[in-house]
Amino acid sequence: MDNDFHKRLLATFRIETKEHLSVLSAALIALEEATEEGTRQELIEKVFREAHSMKGAARAVNVGGIESLSHALENVFSAVKRRECTPSAALFDLLHRAIDAIDAQLASPGPEGDTGARAKERELIRTLEIAARGVPAPAPPPPRQEDLWEPSHPEPSPVADTIRISAGKLDVILHQTEELLFARLAARQRAADLADITSALTSWEKEWKKIQPVLRAMGRGRRSPTVHPSPEADAGYPATLMEYCEASHSAVKSVQQSIQKLAKEVAGDRHALDVMVDNLLESLKDVLMLPCATVLEILPKMVRDLARDRGKEAELVITGESIEIDKRVLEELKEPLIHLVRNCIDHGLERPEERRARNKQARGRITVDVAFVGSGRIEIVVADDGGGIDTSRLAEAAARQGADLPGEGEAAHGGEILDLIFRSGISTSPLITDISGRGLGLAIVREKVEKLGGTVSVVSEPLKGTTFRMAFPLTLSTYRGILVKAGAETFIVPAAGVECVARINRDSLKTVENRETVELNGSVLSFARLADILQLSRSAVAPDGATALQIFVVGSGANRIAFGVDAVLGDQEVLVKGLGPLLARVRNITGATVLGNGKIATILHPGDLVKSAVKGAAAFAAAHRGEEAATVRKTVLVVEDSITSRALLKNILETAGYHTVAAVDGIDALTQLQTERIDLVVSDVDMPRMNGLDLTARIRSTGELADLPVVLVTSLDSREDRERGIEVGANAYIVKSSFDQSNLLEAIKRLI
Repeated sequence: MDNDFHKRLLATFRIETKEHLSVLSAALIALEEATEEGTRQELIEKVFREAHSMKGAARAVNVGGIESLSHALENVFSAVKRRECTPSAALFDLLHRAIDAIDAQLASPGPEGDTGARAKERELIRTLEIAARGVPAPAPPPPRQEDLWEPSHPEPSPVADTIRISAGKLDVILHQTEELLFARLAARQRAADLADITSALTSWEKEWKKIQPVLRAMGRGRRSPTVHPSPEADAGYPATLMEYCEASHSAVKSVQQSIQKLAKEVAGDRHALDVMVDNLLESLKDVLMLPCATVLEILPKMVRDLARDRGKEAELVITGESIEIDKRVLEELKEPLIHLVRNCIDHGLERPEERRARNKQARGRITVDVAFVGSGRIEIVVADDGGGIDTSRLAEAAARQGADLPGEGEAAHGGEILDLIFRSGISTSPLITDISGRGLGLAIVREKVEKLGGTVSVVSEPLKGTTFRMAFPLTLSTYRGILVKAGAETFIVPAAGVECVARINRDSLKTVENRETVELNGSVLSFARLADILQLSRSAVAPDGATALQIFVVGSGANRIAFGVDAVLGDQEVLVKGLGPLLARVRNITGATVLGNGKIATILHPGDLVKSAVKGAAAFAAAHRGEEAATVRKTVLVVEDSITSRALLKNILETAGYHTVAAVDGIDALTQLQTERIDLVVSDVDMPRMNGLDLTARIRSTGELADLPVVLVTSLDSREDRERGIEVGANAYIVKSSFDQSNLLEAIKRLI
C-alpha cells in the first residue's frame, strides 16, 4: 500500500474512532444511570453496534491492538444483550478502562509499542473475555494519579485541524462564490469604461497640442508691438481658438457624463460586492461554527472518573450543547471548562456523608449551561450545589501570598474577595497534590477567557453552591473595537473588555498614597496613563487643553482601572490579525488590524493592561519585600530513610537555594526539630520507627511547631492515602511515581 495513502487512511481512521469512542463513553454513562428497560435495551444495542463498527474500521487499516480490544468489547456487549452478563459498577469500570486503552492507542496505531503496554492490553482483553462469559468483573485497583486524564497537558491530535462539514453548507458557499463571477465581469466592464474615458482624454490632449502654436503666436504678438502678423493669420486665430474651445467643451462634457455614469455603476457594484462578501464571510464563519457538544462531550466521563477517585457522587447536567460557536473559540474554551468542572468536584461538592448531614441528596449536581446573551456573545455557566467558597479561608490564603485585601464592609461582601480566587497561586485547598491545590487552575481560566475578549465572574453562597459565568464573543475573526490615541500611536481596545469611556476634568485627578486616582460615578478608581503603561512618549500638547481628560475603564472588582489617553477616536468593526508564531504572546498586546486608511493599529489586551498597571503601582513595595526575603535563607528538614532518595531531595533543595538538614525517620526528625530552626519539613511516609503520617500528627500537636509546613513525598498514591495526609495536617502530598522536582519546589515556595 502506498505510504502516503496509508497515512491519510490512518488519519481518517483516527477521526472515525474518536467519534466511536465518544458515542461509546456517553452511552455507557447513560446506560449506568438508566432505569427504564426500554431505554437500557436501546443503549445496549447502540454500544454493541459502535463496538462492531470500530472493530471493522481497525481491521481495514490493520491496527491489531484496537481491533482486539474492540472485539473483546463487542463480545461483552453481546453477552449483555443476551442477558448472559449482568451490568454492574465493576463491569462499567472495566468497559471504561477498555475505552481509555483504545483512546491511548490512537496516538500511534500500529504494531509497534513497548512491552509493558502490550502486556497490559493482553491482560485487559483476558479480563473482558472473562466478563463476557458471565463471570463478575473483578473490582479494579484504585486508579493511580498518573493514569488519570490530564487536561492541563492534552496530547496534540494529528487531525486537530480537521472538521466535518455538511454538504448543505458547502453548497451555499459554492453558490455564493459563483455569484462573485458577476462581480468579476462587472469589474472588467468598469475597466473597459475607464479605458474609453482615458482614450477620450488622450484625443483631447492631441487637440490641445495642435492649438498650442497658435496660442504662442498670439502671445508673442501681444508682447511685441513691432511684430505685425499678416491680416489673414490674425483673422484666423480667433476662429481656430473658438473651434478648439467648443470642441474641448464637448469633450469635457462627454467625459464628465461618462465619469458620472461610471461612478453610479461603481457605487452599485460596490454595494453588490459588499453584500456578496458579507454573505460569503458569514457562510464561511458558519462552516467553522461547531456545536458546543464537540467540547462538552468529554465532560461526562471526566466527571464520573474524578468523582469516583475523590470518593464523591456527582451528576452532570448539560444544556445548550447544540449552540454553535467558532471552532477557534471552542478550542480555547476546552481547558477553562475542564478546570472549572474539576474545581466543582475537587473543591465544590461535598462527600455523600457530609451532604446527608446537611439534608442534601448524596449525589451532587454540576450544571453546564450554554446560552446566547445577545450582540453576538455567548455565556457558559458552570455551577455546583456544593458547600460554596469559604471567603475567610480565601482571604487568609490571599494574605499569605501577599495580595492586597479589600476593606471591611460592603467591599468585603460585594464579590471582591471572591475575585481573589482568580489570582495565580491562591488556593483554599487544604492539601497540595500533583493536580490541585496550587491555585493555577482558575488563573488559567481567567487568562484564557480574557484572551478571547471575554469576562469571567464567580458567585458563591455558603452551603448552597458556586456559580462561574464566562461570557465571550461567538467568533474570533471580527468584533467591535474602540480606537484610542496615546502619544503618536493609535491603538484599539476590544469593546467587550471596556466598561465605559468618559471625559473627565483634569482637576478630578487625586493622589492617594503615591497613586493617582480619579472619581467616576461615585467610585474612586486607580488611574494610569496608557502611554506610561506601554512605555511611550507622552503627547507634548494635551488635545483637550488643560481642563479635560479622556479615559476608558477596564477590569472588574477591586481591579477596575481608568486609563488616560490623548484622544478617543471612535469605534469600528475590527478584523483581527495574529502576530505570528514568533510573537505568540506579547505583554499588553493581543493582535493587530488594518484601519480604513490603510494604517496598521495594535490591538491591546485589557487583562494585561490591568496587570501591568497593578504591577507598576506595586513595583517598589514588591522589590522591597524581595530584598528582605533574599536576606534570609530558609532551612528545610528532609526526612527520608532511603539514602538515595535523601541525597536526591537534598541536592534539589540546595540547588534551589535552601539550607537542608537530614533525618532518617520520624524519631530522628523530632529530635532535629527540638535543636534546629526549621522552616519546612519534607518527609517520606513509609519509614521505620515513626512514619511520616505519625510525624506530621506529632508536629501538629506540638504548640510551638503546630504551624510548621509539612510536605509528604511518597509512593502511596491512593485516595485513602491522600485523605490520611489531610487528616493529620499535611500541607502538600506529592507522589513519587509521577515526581517532578518543579512540583516540589513550587509547593515549598508557596508554603514558605
